[in-house]
Amino acid sequence: MNIIRSAQNPVIRVEDVAPSRPDFKVLGAFNAGVAQLGDETILLLRVAEAPVTDNADEVLVPRLNDAGTSVLIERYDKADSRYDFSDSRFISQYGRTIMLTSLSHLRVARSKDGIRFEVEPQPALFPEHALEAWGIEDPRVTQIGDVYYITYSAASAHGVGVGLVETRDFRAFKRRGMMLAPENKDVMLFPEKINGKYYALHRPVPKAFGAPEMWIAESPDLDHWGNHRFLMGLSAQGWDSARMGGGAVPIRTEHGWLALYHGADANHRYCMGAALLDLEDPGKVIARSRIPVLEPEAAYEVNGFFGKVVFSCGALLLDGTVRMYYGAADEVMAVADIPLETIFNTFS
Repeated sequence: MNIIRSAQNPVIRVEDVAPSRPDFKVLGAFNAGVAQLGDETILLLRVAEAPVTDNADEVLVPRLNDAGTSVLIERYDKADSRYDFSDSRFISQYGRTIMLTSLSHLRVARSKDGIRFEVEPQPALFPEHALEAWGIEDPRVTQIGDVYYITYSAASAHGVGVGLVETRDFRAFKRRGMMLAPENKDVMLFPEKINGKYYALHRPVPKAFGAPEMWIAESPDLDHWGNHRFLMGLSAQGWDSARMGGGAVPIRTEHGWLALYHGADANHRYCMGAALLDLEDPGKVIARSRIPVLEPEAAYEVNGFFGKVVFSCGALLLDGTVRMYYGAADEVMAVADIPLETIFNTFS
């Protein structure tokens, strides 16, 4: 496939990001939303941090206290047989996640050329209350007029819900509260009204039966969401057969809304694919990738904090080419240029 990965990849590495406090270390800077602001390309990074420890036999877990005023640090002994530490991203018990091993916040990075970024030294958005106690993650940025709307996953012991924030300059932010209750994530807004309504893709996570698949909803005002409809589901086998969810904010093309999405298989290998949605009725799928648009192949995609992962939260359309910014191995940020024609050729 005609995919050009930047020679500068990874464009943001862990060592490029200062921890938010001296007793923390940065584990990953990844899964960034993207926006154009004047002559700057903005990445809104998910920065995952954990407390520093020199004891290999313990895991230190950070979380926000219930009042939202400080970060607590809890200690878990790896020899404690009550807990499962096999996945580096979380601690589980009886097959259920009971705590994340890192605390994520959102951080701004700025670039004049879209490749070389300077990461700001402090968080732009940090967890603030009990429903964000385990961190805020995976932002998507949608520009509507001169306002940039940011959707993000808010994690806590109550599950993962969706927060909504707005900004005009990526310096001052206005929180609009919880947009969707748990369990839901991978939410992104369409960049314009369609027939007088706002639309959003989202990914509820059924617990009784069903699967993590993609839905669409509509709103008159960005605050009240309804008419939720199933959009598309898992494939029978292959790269998107275990879980899926939206990736980058939908891009308008002459053929339809281009929705880049992620999919994973039973081995937790994450790839990026695409779907084409009707311009007037985005709840109608016109076409869908039969093969991945981007899959983990480069060393920085295969090896890392959680390997074999490419995961995009943002892309830009530049003269017929999609510039996809993506998290690699849940650790670093990378960028690839993919012609629209190449993406369209993946449709069945």
